[in-house]
Amino acid sequence: MKALAPHGGGAILALALFLVAGLAVLDDYGVTWDEAPQRLTAEYNLDYILRADSGIVEHGRIQAHNVFYGAAFELPLLLVERAFGLQDSRGVYLTRHLLTYLFFLVGGLFAYLLAARLFRARLLALIAMLIFLLHPRLYAHAFFNSKDIPFLIMFIAALYLTHRAFRRDTLRAFALLGVGVGVLINLRIMGVVLLAAIPALRALDFAVAQDWAERKRVILTAGAFALTAALAVYAPLPYLWADPLGRAVEWWTTLSDHSVSAYELFRGLRGQSVDFLEYIPVWFSITSPPFTLFLSLIGAGAVLLGAVRAPRVAIRSGNSRFGLLLIGCAAAPVAAAILLDANVYNGWRHLYFLWAPFALLAAVGLAALIRALVRTRLRAAAYGAAGAGAAATLISMALIHPNQQDYFNALVDRVTPERLRTQYELDYWNLSMRQALEWLLESESRPNGISTARRLFHELDVLPKADREKFSQGEGLDAFILMRGFEASLRPDELVLRRFQVYGNTVLTIEPKTNLQAVYDATAGREPFIDSVFDLHLLDDGGIALVKQPCAPSFLRTRVVARATPVNPNDLPPQRRDKGFETQQWPLDVYGAVFDDKCAAFISLPNYPIAEVRAMWSPELMSDAEGKEAMRRAREEGRLLARADRNVYLAGNDLVYIQEPCDPMETEPVFYMDVVPERVADLPEDLRKRGYERRRFDFYRQGAFVGEACVAA
Repeated sequence: MKALAPHGGGAILALALFLVAGLAVLDDYGVTWDEAPQRLTAEYNLDYILRADSGIVEHGRIQAHNVFYGAAFELPLLLVERAFGLQDSRGVYLTRHLLTYLFFLVGGLFAYLLAARLFRARLLALIAMLIFLLHPRLYAHAFFNSKDIPFLIMFIAALYLTHRAFRRDTLRAFALLGVGVGVLINLRIMGVVLLAAIPALRALDFAVAQDWAERKRVILTAGAFALTAALAVYAPLPYLWADPLGRAVEWWTTLSDHSVSAYELFRGLRGQSVDFLEYIPVWFSITSPPFTLFLSLIGAGAVLLGAVRAPRVAIRSGNSRFGLLLIGCAAAPVAAAILLDANVYNGWRHLYFLWAPFALLAAVGLAALIRALVRTRLRAAAYGAAGAGAAATLISMALIHPNQQDYFNALVDRVTPERLRTQYELDYWNLSMRQALEWLLESESRPNGISTARRLFHELDVLPKADREKFSQGEGLDAFILMRGFEASLRPDELVLRRFQVYGNTVLTIEPKTNLQAVYDATAGREPFIDSVFDLHLLDDGGIALVKQPCAPSFLRTRVVARATPVNPNDLPPQRRDKGFETQQWPLDVYGAVFDDKCAAFISLPNYPIAEVRAMWSPELMSDAEGKEAMRRAREEGRLLARADRNVYLAGNDLVYIQEPCDPMETEPVFYMDVVPERVADLPEDLRKRGYERRRFDFYRQGAFVGEACVAA
């Protein structure tokens, strides 16, 4: 507040308004898939601090991936949660959302302070802060994204500390800068952008220094920066403490070559492999406010033009050199991601920190325009245009609330209905699922159970406890199908209970599973084109009906993997043409339903001519023919090992159990059997002391219905 005092109350008022707005909409956002694992990161690290390796390293192996993520932001969130004794999931997640949003506003404060240092103009600094805060996607993420938003905020804080350190040129300033950069790297590896840039700038200062005293100060300040940066990286990452060097190398290699990838939609193509030459620039361009993009290009051009005209001044002048640093911070990560074919997905969320230099360059661009305009009226018009751009962005945010994470600007067609849905990934974190659940609560048609949403999403966790209990009071399976993004159903409206849209593009639908009765009926009298675990029928609309009778609820715990080979290989996305086919997966608990003792599911095919379709099941189930063969071998060739309501046979090297009679609609049978060998030495080494091996039979993983019997092998 002391730093704000000389600049008036405009920034304080703006931040206060953002705070009020944030509190008003705090309860409007759902929970992402990543939030529970993020909390687990903090729990693992806190457990490590309190009990050494407990929970992190067991039997020489890493427990999950959480230890590799720095806990500089997650640990404080967990400590606040523990301090207030929060137990209910709703209170936990709303508190996390509030604290993440408050940290986002801190980023706005740093944007103001840095712009005030650069321009020494209150109005320009205030506009810079508004540019930073008024990004629709970032605003939504500021509540639920505790991965990328904290890194963005620390990045702009580190930029502020960089400008401050080089202006003051003191040990204390560079030591503080080291802390900021260290925490930045702790949050994400990409923080090395500044870790590399700052020593390079210090080396440049050393080269142009006039005397030894100046060079000595450069060396000392660089050393202070390096020491505090190292300490700030290690302190919030307890896993590195036991072996600082070895585990640091392991940490670096693991996170710089992350194994997770996403199957998403980009420019009408769907797949894991994308062309990064256009992926990041296109995503950034079509999801950022246009007026900011325009101003940032002007700002970058002004900085580069000034450097070309007066290179010596650009090297020595603090503001000119800082402008070049902003351009480097905006361009270098994108170039590195393209050249290294980095594993970036979910749009450009892993590079949200780019908004910090871009927002500041936009303010530089506006300042350059103001300087170029001689007349007062023209300058006022420039300020007015910037204000109009900010107002237009604010209106867009209000119109699509609470789905700002699906914001697209006018550079793409967002007017034609369903155009965006067929071209770009929309709600990849399923945040609109909360809106669906709330609608179901208010609707007269409430589902019988909500296991699908509970298994796939965490949206129930942020609803009031009484509402969560309503979803658990029903009996049986889900009565509704909840889908997202490009998978959202485009069935006729009479078959859809509710459609959730952004810009006229469906992000999620609610459908009664009773619709699948019609899918089953449509197969009557038809011969299946695949006769296996399930019968598959091609329907007239190009989809596939998957049916079985009798069918137990346990069969809905599997998923169908369909491989489609097109008539024309050029119809495939470029990244799939070398394979010659496209695979898609459908979890049957989402796409299927059980009626009486039969099950049905509807799965879609690509919209190009198909030459061949193959289907697989995961986990792999037995077909009826395989079940019959297993039963025949057990009874004719096998040896009866145990007799009970489930007879267990040894047939060759296979254990087979048969339960007869078996009601497929009852709870699926799970059976354990202890196998004692003739020679203990035949057992695996870790089982020899116990003397036997335990086998588990899961009917829904290894079973089949054969007449009135259940068979598993």
